Amino acid sequence: MPVWEQSSTARVVPPARPRKLAKVPFVELADGRLQGVVSSGSDAGRVYVSSIATGTYTFACSTNNNRPCGGARGGFCNHIRALVAEAVLQYGADRVARYLKADPADPGADAHQLVALMTATRPAQGDTAAAAPVFSRFLRHLAYLELAPSTAPLPEMQWFPPTRTVA
Repeated sequence: MPVWEQSSTARVVPPARPRKLAKVPFVELADGRLQGVVSSGSDAGRVYVSSIATGTYTFACSTNNNRPCGGARGGFCNHIRALVAEAVLQYGADRVARYLKADPADPGADAHQLVALMTATRPAQGDTAAAAPVFSRFLRHLAYLELAPSTAPLPEMQWFPPTRTVA
C-alpha cells in the first residue's frame, strides 16, 4: 500500500473492476441516488444526466441542457441501464443494491438482474432537478484532468484534515 494511502484519513475504495469511461464517464452513489453522466450514442456533443432514487427507484434522464430523454417514457431508458451497468463495475453489484435498497433474491446479482428487479416495481418518472448539480460535479472532475501534475495542495481540497502537526 502506498504511503499516501496509509496516512490518508479518507477511505480509498478500489473499483470492483476496471471500466471504460467513454460511455459513462461519471457515476456516483450520492444524494440518495445512483446518478451520473452518460454519453449519447448518436451525438458526440450530447450527454445525458441520469439518476435512480434510493428505495423508490424513481428515475430521471435528460440532456445536459435539460431536454428530456426520448427513451425514458414510462420505464428505464438505455442511458439508465448503462448507468446501472457501469455502477456495478465501479462499486460492485452488492454495494449498488444496498445503496438503492434493492433486495435481489440472488446475492450475486448482476446489473441486468438489478435493472429487472427495479423495473418490476414500475417506478415513476421523476423530475430532472438533480441534473444541474450532477453535471456541475462532472465538469469539476473534468477540470482536474486539465491541471499539470503537481504535489502542491489544491485550495479546494483543503477540507482534508492534516495528517501531522508542525511544531
